[in-house]
Amino acid sequence: MEIINYFLSPFVRPKLRFYFGKIAIGVPYFFPRRIVKDPEKPGHSKFVEKKFGFDFCRLGWKTKWTSTDYRFEWSPVFSFVFFKYQLAITVAAREPDHYWESWLFYHNSTDKTKSTRERVNQMIKEYPQTYTRNSNGHQTEIDCYRTILKKKWRPLNPDERRDKAIDSIL
Repeated sequence: MEIINYFLSPFVRPKLRFYFGKIAIGVPYFFPRRIVKDPEKPGHSKFVEKKFGFDFCRLGWKTKWTSTDYRFEWSPVFSFVFFKYQLAITVAAREPDHYWESWLFYHNSTDKTKSTRERVNQMIKEYPQTYTRNSNGHQTEIDCYRTILKKKWRPLNPDERRDKAIDSIL
C-alpha cells in the first residue's frame, strides 16, 4: 500500500523505470538470491543465485542523528527473475535524496490530523531543503521543494508572494 502513497502525495509523481536484461539490479544490496542448506556443511546455509522468482524491496531508509533526520538508501524496486534474466521496475525520483527524505518526513513526521497544505507548510518549515550553490564567486540559493513538490503545493518565491499580495488587494 505504501507505493500508492508515493503517487497520491503532494510530491511530483515518481517515474517507473523499467529494466530487462541479464541480472543487474540489486534487491537492494545483492542480486536476487535465495538461501539453501549447504550439503558440504550440515547445519549451515548458503546463498545461491535465484533461477526464478519475485522480489520486492520497499523504500530503503534510516534515521541518523534524530528521529526525523532521514537518510535515503535505495528506491523501491520490484524484480522478477527467470533463468539469468531480470525484469526490474524501480520507483525513481528525479532528485532521489531530497525527494525521498522529504517524502519520509511528510509521511512519518507531519501531523496527519491537519490538511495537506498545513502538513506541507510544516514540512517546509521543520525540514528545509534549501541549499547554497557557489559558482564563480556567485552564490545561488536553491529550494529543492520547488522541484520535488507538485506545482500546487510548492512554496512561493518572494516575487510570487509580492504579486499574490498585490492581487489580493486589488
